[in-house]
Amino acid sequence: MIDNLRGRVISGQFITKTEALQLSTIQKTEMFDLFAAAARIRQAFRGDSVDLCAIVNAKSGACPEDCSYCAQSSKSKTETAVYPLINKNAVIEKAKEASDAGVKRFCIVTSGRKIGKNELKEICSMIKDIRGIGLLPCSTLGLLNKDELNFLKDSGLERYHHNLETSERFFPEICRTHTYSDKLNTIDAAMSAGISVCSGGIFGMGETWEDRIDMAFKLKELGIDSVPINYLIPVKGTPMGEQAMLNPLEALKIVSLYRFILPQKEIRICGGRMQVLGAFNSMVFMAGADSLLTGNYLTTTGRTFSDDQLLIKDYGLRTG
Repeated sequence: MIDNLRGRVISGQFITKTEALQLSTIQKTEMFDLFAAAARIRQAFRGDSVDLCAIVNAKSGACPEDCSYCAQSSKSKTETAVYPLINKNAVIEKAKEASDAGVKRFCIVTSGRKIGKNELKEICSMIKDIRGIGLLPCSTLGLLNKDELNFLKDSGLERYHHNLETSERFFPEICRTHTYSDKLNTIDAAMSAGISVCSGGIFGMGETWEDRIDMAFKLKELGIDSVPINYLIPVKGTPMGEQAMLNPLEALKIVSLYRFILPQKEIRICGGRMQVLGAFNSMVFMAGADSLLTGNYLTTTGRTFSDDQLLIKDYGLRTG
C-alpha cells in the first residue's frame, strides 16, 4: 500500500481521506517504510532545500482567550512572562541574529485576541526594517480583518501565520472564546490581501487520527503555503498541564502523513520538536519535513541556529 500511494502522489495524484486513515494505522517496523516513502515525496516536490524561520515573542502573556494548551492565556496559572509590545530596536536585533545565522524568514508574534491600532502601526514599521535586513517578514497577530492585513501587506509583510490548531470537530474542546469560523475568516482575509499564509496546528492534545487528517485536508482545501507542525508541551498551570506527550515515532508519523496529503507544501516542524522527538529530531527530514522553526519558541526552549544548520548539512541538504 505504501509504495502504491507514494507512486501515485509523485505522479501528481492525491490520496483520499480513507487512504490517509489506512496509513495512520501503520505500526512498528513498517513505519520506517512510511518515513522513507514520505522522504521520497519530499525530494520529488521540495528538492534538497530547507526553509528556516525564526520568531520573536514581541508581546507576551495576559491573553484573554481560553486556549487550553497555552501558557499565555490569562485563564491559566503559569509563570510565563507578561509584557507589552517590545520596542523596534529589540525586534530588529533578534532579526539580525537570525539573518546572520542563515535564517530566511522572521516572524513577529504577539499574544492576545488581536493587536490594537497603535501596535499595528509599530509592527508595520518593524516589518519594513526586517525586509530591509534581507529577511522575509512574517507575523502572528491574532484575528485581524482585511483592512488590517492590507496595511501589513503594504508595509512589506510576506506571510501571515494563523494556526487552525486542530480539526473543526475537536476545536471546541480546546477553545471557547473564539470559533473555528473566526480562524477561517482571518485566513481568508490574509489571502484576499495577497499575503502568503502559514497555518497548521498542535498535536498531542487528545485529538484522534481522524482529527489530524481532517485538518490536513482542510489546509489542502484552503491552499495554505506553509504547514507548521507543533507538538504539545504540557505546561503546569494550563488545563493540559497533565497531558502525556506524544511518542516520538507517532510524532514523526504525523509528519509523513502530512507529506502524503500535502506533497507540494512546506511542512515545517516547530514547537515541541526537541521535547517530543528528542534523539529522533534528526529524523524529521527522513519523515518528510522540509522546513524548520529554529531558535527558541514563544515560552519554551528550542534549538540553536548552529545545531540546526549542522543537521541540515549532515543530511546533504541546504538552506534555501
